[in-house]
Amino acid sequence: MNSATRIQNSRQQLREQLKQQRRALTEAEQKSASLQLVDTAMQQPEVAQAETIALYFSFAAELNTAPLLQALLDAGKKVCLPVLHPFAKGHLLMLRYDPQRPLINNKFAIPEPPLRCPDVVPFAQLDTLLVPLVGFDSQGNRLGMGGGFYDRTLAGWHAGRYPQLKVMGLAHDCQQAGHIPVQSWDVPLPAVITATRCWRFRHSSL
Repeated sequence: MNSATRIQNSRQQLREQLKQQRRALTEAEQKSASLQLVDTAMQQPEVAQAETIALYFSFAAELNTAPLLQALLDAGKKVCLPVLHPFAKGHLLMLRYDPQRPLINNKFAIPEPPLRCPDVVPFAQLDTLLVPLVGFDSQGNRLGMGGGFYDRTLAGWHAGRYPQLKVMGLAHDCQQAGHIPVQSWDVPLPAVITATRCWRFRHSSL
């Protein structure tokens, strides 16, 4: 077994372990965490000062983002949601969220806004992007679901484009891992917000 295969197997084992820890949370624990997240996130300057902010609809046992989404709207923020890119396979577009317009499920059964060109918000116009994850470690390394959507989408930002954009992860506290084996395409995060605190990492410019 070569090194790349060992790393991939290790990542998959860790991914399953962290997903199981997330699934083990009770309904009451999930609800409490989602409400705590609102207070913790809204205290962060990257969120409080943002005019245009991208979030996502939580899926399965992910930290429920619905209360935070509503809090952002109530605060007068322009909120965007990710949509699977129709042409660039494996990439995401950010679309302006209109609560009056019904969402549709994508091929992963995740709700997203209907694709309308006037609603597309370029990354250059985003202030803050909040991303999902399966796990994170003390270096800010992010372990996703394995599809690479956010790594591809954030590659330009990671290379120095969109200097105004602040990128932060959202996660349950139990999703912190001791060490995440990294791949060359991984995009580390400057910060991760959980229900109880905001983790900031040394490579961060935030």
